[in-house]
Amino acid sequence: MPGPDSHDDTSADYEQFEKEQLAQDRDTASVATTDVDDATARSLVDDLIDADIVTPVPEDHVLVHEPSGTTFDSTTQLAIFHRGWTAGRDADGEGE
Repeated sequence: MPGPDSHDDTSADYEQFEKEQLAQDRDTASVATTDVDDATARSLVDDLIDADIVTPVPEDHVLVHEPSGTTFDSTTQLAIFHRGWTAGRDADGEGE
């Protein structure tokens, strides 16, 4: 009995389609971080401190992102991290 006809094989088409769909999903879920300037970062971090999400540790000159336990010495890095962390939780459905 002969094998499947190679002209009928659509697996490569399906794989390409799946790759394109995954790339679109990643693009949709990505978070823009290029718009985080120093003033925006400082404002976000101040709000996070007020909400007890971030704890400043003055003697070590760091900020601790409490939900993840990650430590930062830059408000901009923390703001970008928090945006990504929040988007990741929302994408996973954990933010509900």
